[in-house]
Amino acid sequence: MADFSLDLNEDQLQIQKWVHDFAETVIRPAAHEWDEREETPWPIIEEAAKIGLYSWEFVASSFADPTGLQLALVSEELAWGDAGITLAILGTTLGVSGIVGSGTPEQITEWVPQCFGTPDDLHVAAFAVSEPDAGSDVSSLRTLAVYDEKTDEWVLNGTKTWITNGGIDKVPNVHVVVAAVEPQLKARGHASFIVPPHTKGLSMGQKFQKMGIRASHTAEVVLDDVRIPGSCLLGGKEKLDARLARAREGKSSRVQAAMSTFEASRPLVGAQALGIARAAYEYSLDYAKERKAFGRAIIENQGIAFKLADMKMEIDAARLLVHRACWMGRNGKEFTAGEGSMSKLKAGEVAVWATEQAIQILGGYGYVRDYPVERWHRDSKIYTIFEGTSEIQRLVIARAISGIHIP
Repeated sequence: MADFSLDLNEDQLQIQKWVHDFAETVIRPAAHEWDEREETPWPIIEEAAKIGLYSWEFVASSFADPTGLQLALVSEELAWGDAGITLAILGTTLGVSGIVGSGTPEQITEWVPQCFGTPDDLHVAAFAVSEPDAGSDVSSLRTLAVYDEKTDEWVLNGTKTWITNGGIDKVPNVHVVVAAVEPQLKARGHASFIVPPHTKGLSMGQKFQKMGIRASHTAEVVLDDVRIPGSCLLGGKEKLDARLARAREGKSSRVQAAMSTFEASRPLVGAQALGIARAAYEYSLDYAKERKAFGRAIIENQGIAFKLADMKMEIDAARLLVHRACWMGRNGKEFTAGEGSMSKLKAGEVAVWATEQAIQILGGYGYVRDYPVERWHRDSKIYTIFEGTSEIQRLVIARAISGIHIP
């Protein structure tokens, strides 16, 4: 028999079921409440921590999965429960990805556990890249990091925006901040820094009221003369100085502070979008079997049946792209055709389309808050915007397949 297989192994199946049960029994029943409250669902994060789902040990085991699929499976099942609550639980993982992507082994060992804390002492983390004038254009960051040789400290100034978990001070919060060290080098002059919890000068600006994912905290982060130890430069100063020297000479660098994290996280964002799309498809399928019109179940009408067939097909196609990108990333396969962007692009757009189809199948019931599909539709739209808009994903793919720097 051939070694190739699309089957999940026994461990993956068990984890998938474990997370699905949590999503079904804990997240879904609370989803409407926290969407309405627009607050971080601390009781649910605490429940996730108690069972080991919100912990650095679980994230470490997920990153260690040789197939690269475990965290994608977890992301899909959680988002099947509710996307906003999922981001409240997994938002810390983005900060962790920033540490793992740029940090030394010693920094990873020191800081990743501090991103989660313990069930009795919850911590969170945030990854701060986007700025008011630098969203998709990461190369134009204005937040500056200046090294103070006398004290061996970095001084950070600037404003970040659209930051998941940004500025939360209810619990200790580890911020991973991408800043310009040499702005004239654009993205090649960036570096990542850890801002420890309760560091003076870091504060929360505006907390955004959003269309969807409303249980997830999104806010501005203001950095006003934030001083951090030299040891908080991820990767260390020697490595940064060498990289900057290469950049000044015009030599390319394969590692950029923000992009290394996005490459790892985009397929996982796609997996969340899959969870929303699947929830909408399953709900619509059940509804179409039960709902009767003109004397028969509405699924017996081709207009409805074909919508459901297309939903299933598109979701499965998107999942294959997500799983391929996760496997490639874990096994060191280069994204020569923008495979990470493909997975996020496809899954995000499928989620928006599938939830719209679900509303159409439910008719008026799909448009009211008594039914969950309107929330799923609101939640889905962000997946064509954050972590790179659909337009940016297409640009990444086009550049990759053509070898041309398309502006």
